[in-house]
Amino acid sequence: MTGTPAEQQRLRDLKLLRSVRDRMDREYAQPLDVEALARGVNMSAGHLSRRFKLAYGESPYSYLMTRRIERAMALLRGGDLSVTEVCFAVGCSSLGTFSTRFTELVGMSPSAYREQTAGATPAMPSCVEKQVTRPIRNREAPAARLHLA
Repeated sequence: MTGTPAEQQRLRDLKLLRSVRDRMDREYAQPLDVEALARGVNMSAGHLSRRFKLAYGESPYSYLMTRRIERAMALLRGGDLSVTEVCFAVGCSSLGTFSTRFTELVGMSPSAYREQTAGATPAMPSCVEKQVTRPIRNREAPAARLHLA
């Protein structure tokens, strides 16, 4: 490995941060917290949070919640589960926190989202559906209604 010791450390940190991000992508429905994620890569929770935000522009918690909300959106479009069941299926333990974060990212409550999107994307390829319906991070969701058709 070439470069300064600081550059070498930065590259090692990025590799660890990618493994944390990949773990959140795979295990979003598991009870993950920053302390557990940090232990998995032998970092302190504070160091992980600072480095993750520097690398990806948001905290590990925010990234994890975005993954959970993306999955929740897909489950709500399917219409087979109640909002409470969806909340627990994506790894959230508090319906209130789930609903608040969903509304922040999507711009409407989970119930309103289900009503508005019921049957809106059945013929759309899943790769396109995922891109079109992806939640907006960092509280940027507009208050306007969602139009999928």
